[in-house]
Amino acid sequence: MILESIIIVIYTIAIVLIFMYALAQLNLLYNYLSSKKKRQDCETFDFSNPEEIPIVTIQLPVFNEMYVMERLLDNIARLEYPKDKLEIQVLDDSTDETIETTKAHVEKLAKTGLDITHITRTDRSGFKAGALKEGLKIAKGEFIVIFDADFLPQPNWLKRTIPYFKNEKIGVVQTRWGHINRNYSLLTKIQAFALDAHFTLEQVGRNSKGHFINFNGTAGVWRKTCILDAGNWEGDTLTEDLDLSYRAQLKNWEFKYLEDVETPAELPVVISAARSQQFRWNKGGAENFRKMLWRVVKSDNISTKTKVHGLLHLLNSTMFLSIFTVAILSIPMLYIKNEYAHLRNYFYIMSFFVMSTIIFFICYWFMYRNIYGSGFKKFFGYIGMFFTFFSIAMGFSLHNSIAVIEGHIGKRSEFVRTPKFNISNIRDSWKGNKYLRKKLSPHVVIEGILMLYFAFGMYSAFIVGDQGGDFGLFPFHLMLFIGFGYVFFKSLSSKV
Repeated sequence: MILESIIIVIYTIAIVLIFMYALAQLNLLYNYLSSKKKRQDCETFDFSNPEEIPIVTIQLPVFNEMYVMERLLDNIARLEYPKDKLEIQVLDDSTDETIETTKAHVEKLAKTGLDITHITRTDRSGFKAGALKEGLKIAKGEFIVIFDADFLPQPNWLKRTIPYFKNEKIGVVQTRWGHINRNYSLLTKIQAFALDAHFTLEQVGRNSKGHFINFNGTAGVWRKTCILDAGNWEGDTLTEDLDLSYRAQLKNWEFKYLEDVETPAELPVVISAARSQQFRWNKGGAENFRKMLWRVVKSDNISTKTKVHGLLHLLNSTMFLSIFTVAILSIPMLYIKNEYAHLRNYFYIMSFFVMSTIIFFICYWFMYRNIYGSGFKKFFGYIGMFFTFFSIAMGFSLHNSIAVIEGHIGKRSEFVRTPKFNISNIRDSWKGNKYLRKKLSPHVVIEGILMLYFAFGMYSAFIVGDQGGDFGLFPFHLMLFIGFGYVFFKSLSSKV
């Protein structure tokens, strides 16, 4: 009974952690809905007065972006802002032929009167954080705008974001990401669904109540003095944006999130690219929890509620570890349930925690409705999307749990960029992209085994118990079977 007791304790802890996270999401939903009742106005710079218009520096950190560099530079050149008040830094850490083609394109744009420079480094220390820090040394702007290579801001983007800095307490303005290839495939739809939840419920829900949010690494603006006051960019985590965000807010800088300003971008269309992006984000989140835990807890500048939300925010990626733990132990728990009748009351109590799924379902519906609209047809479409998303998210749980564990134990790893494709519709092909990883992740084999493991879980529903089976966990195991099967076969097919 010792092994069974250990399984029950670990399973219970993981279930309770998921429930706590669900309650936090429910609180963010309440905050989100409350914020919709408030009108948001801001003071603004007088753009008709040249002396009042601030100087802005746009930083474009890039690395081997053959497929999107021309699109990026041409798009940035179309931004509406006085040329004598705008500086563009192309922070190019490339190691392939794009360094020459980018240089030529920058020189071409410079001839049009743009203040644009091509900055390269021989030492890529700090990766993206190092490049941003290097460019900041010579940046002319009072405000620093950052765009990754796959982002395409609208021409009026600066005029919709810079005015918020009239409030001198504001250190960062962050905009919502859009998705130019949302409907390219099931994989892009799933990624868009997850990101939309973050950029509606989470960012608005936290920001509207003054809780900590994060600059998302791109599509936002920093006040230069805020960066310097917070200690500048550091490359000791894989999510330098989250790191600097927390250091700035601990210094009492305020962040402004603009849900109504959408900045379109491209989602990864190949699962290997999505995997590397997920790994970096989830490991970086765990690294920042490790780095920021005691700074947040000991801070005298923030309320207890903000501390709780901040710690749960930093633990976002750790939820994958809880989900994976529950998934793996759910099959042994099925047998324990039917072997030990005296534990029946425990399992009745644990069934309450299905509320976590119901809470997520409710929270994400408001996000989905905000983007796609309401009505019965939309709601039924949402039901399918919700369970598809949850299935595939659980299919990534092994991969992401490994990332989380590495982050918590302090294992260092190199910054692996997400390859860009310049793909916006289904007719475009990703095959032949020179930046794709050629080797399969070793995790893929285990994911295939887990697919079979949860097939056994479904089979077990028919054979346990004395009264024709126990199907309480069957839907859960079916979703896990589908999720790991999707990730496994999609990973194999991406190498064909």
